[in-house]
Amino acid sequence: MPKVGIIMGSDSDLKVMSKAAVMLEELGIEYEMTIISAHREPDELIEWTRGAESRGIKVMIAGAGMAAALPGMCAALFALPVIGVPLSGKNLDQTALPMNVTQFDFEDKLEITGLVLDETKTYDVDHDATIVEEDGTEVRIAPRDVQYQNASIWGRLITNFAGPMNNFILSIVVYSLLAFMRGGAIDYYSNNVQVAPDGALAKVGVKSNVQILQVNNDTVSNWDELTNAVEKATKDSKTAPELTLKVKTDGQEKEVKVKPTKSGNRYYLGVTNGLKTGFVDKLLSGFTDTWNTATRILGALKDIIFHFSLNKLGGPVAIYNASSQAAQLGIPAVLSLMAMLSINIGIFNLIPIPALDGGKILINLIEVVRRKPLKQEVETYMTLAGVAVMVILMIAVTWNDIMKLFLK
Repeated sequence: MPKVGIIMGSDSDLKVMSKAAVMLEELGIEYEMTIISAHREPDELIEWTRGAESRGIKVMIAGAGMAAALPGMCAALFALPVIGVPLSGKNLDQTALPMNVTQFDFEDKLEITGLVLDETKTYDVDHDATIVEEDGTEVRIAPRDVQYQNASIWGRLITNFAGPMNNFILSIVVYSLLAFMRGGAIDYYSNNVQVAPDGALAKVGVKSNVQILQVNNDTVSNWDELTNAVEKATKDSKTAPELTLKVKTDGQEKEVKVKPTKSGNRYYLGVTNGLKTGFVDKLLSGFTDTWNTATRILGALKDIIFHFSLNKLGGPVAIYNASSQAAQLGIPAVLSLMAMLSINIGIFNLIPIPALDGGKILINLIEVVRRKPLKQEVETYMTLAGVAVMVILMIAVTWNDIMKLFLK
């Protein structure tokens, strides 16, 4: 029958408390050891402590965190000796006195009241004070002036925009890193292109990097004009049409006939953007690439709003497929996908649906116009409605992704 009960509030305390068990084993004293949290499992602790004496326990060894709640409760319920073992590792003020707290106000008055040596005393609490929990975790108090609902309207606007802004900052950093990895920044504003070695243009003898001046009758001066011209020339074509391109290479202009390669529902010439190799260009590419990606996403969002279809949306399944494909292509593709998804999340969070940051920003702007906040109940109902919309949309998109995966 065990003579000693060893108890601790968390398995993280085993490193210290197991030493007591080792010593008891060396002395040939029987013991039992258990883990029960005084904060999370008070009923289990009461049951274990009250039944200890009937099990033959003569003394308890209890792990004591900063609050010392565990040995305190054991001592209150167990008539025989309770030994508290300090576990916090914090350097305590040896001149401090224990307080039996009776009330506290950490929001307005910033006071704590309790019994110290059988005398009721009230102490001021520092504005930036922390509460040390049983396991040593420090939690800062939240006076009313630093709570979200009491911040200024502009402070709340900045707080709500901070999440999407961090998404945009991440994409800027990733795109700048990509520019250095590939040796240059993507040039969206010129008609200089790089010819892919196995692309359609390379197959007709255009091997080096060139300027594409014209596609059929459409003049080309930048990347967007090039893609639009190719899309216009190949629209509704079931087979690859022959395109007439005017190109400039080695200072000479010439015309070439090329049949673009089909991939999915689009046709491609087998070219990519030209690169700007300056150091500053590489740094600035983080901003320009983020802007261009955001512009394309906003265009896609506009198309979804005015011509809604679940097939234009992708959920976790679609992201998994895209991630798998990017992983096969290498680190640059993974980083590019990361930046694109980060921008996507940032823009999505700015949509004015109450459950999203954009919805909170909308509520803030309504408050600016009305010069008073919405009623808490109204704001709560709006948020719940937004959550319902998001959950329904998430389920529908995920189900559609799964169906496409199995039916393709």
